[in-house]
Amino acid sequence: MLIKSASFVISNSQVSKCPKSKLPEYAFIGRSNVGKSSLINALCNSKNLAKTSSRPGKTQLINHFLINQNWHLVDLPGFGYARVSKTQKKVFQKFITNYFKERIQLVTAFLLIDIRHEPQPIDLNFIQWLGKNSIPFSIIFTKADKLKTGAIERNIANYSGKLLETWETLPPKFVTSSVNRSGVENVLAYIDFLNQSLKSNIT
Repeated sequence: MLIKSASFVISNSQVSKCPKSKLPEYAFIGRSNVGKSSLINALCNSKNLAKTSSRPGKTQLINHFLINQNWHLVDLPGFGYARVSKTQKKVFQKFITNYFKERIQLVTAFLLIDIRHEPQPIDLNFIQWLGKNSIPFSIIFTKADKLKTGAIERNIANYSGKLLETWETLPPKFVTSSVNRSGVENVLAYIDFLNQSLKSNIT
């Protein structure tokens, strides 16, 4: 998929204030400091569409971006060890869960996971929550440029094995790097495939 245009639409903390259009949406979420904003910029071939920061937890609202005038990319707040109060974290958690439960335009979520680390309970718990709430999702492993091929394969195998303890089938997965753009085209091709499938179902 060629990204011809990408523009910011709106930021908010209430699902009711999200765009009213019926355009398909793809939500990106992950632990703080997973490289979400950098990956979004790589996907959209932009240096500053999504705000990046050396401080984890920079994204604190639901951010909608209009891509190619025909679908929305949604940047959701990171979860984990962002430097915010417990009260703020509860607010984040509420509007994130509300978004997933109420947003009918959502086609699938992309859960970003740092490929350098072993399976983390916070990620595994969130995956279980997505499953229990019947929310379709894919896994995007980030920061692949930090590891050699063998280590990448081992870590993916470890993650797959952990998921198969409770899942019958594995979700789609992608291995990416925002630094060298590896895997970026695969994610875009998957989104394009889903968009085309939606059009076929309508017609």
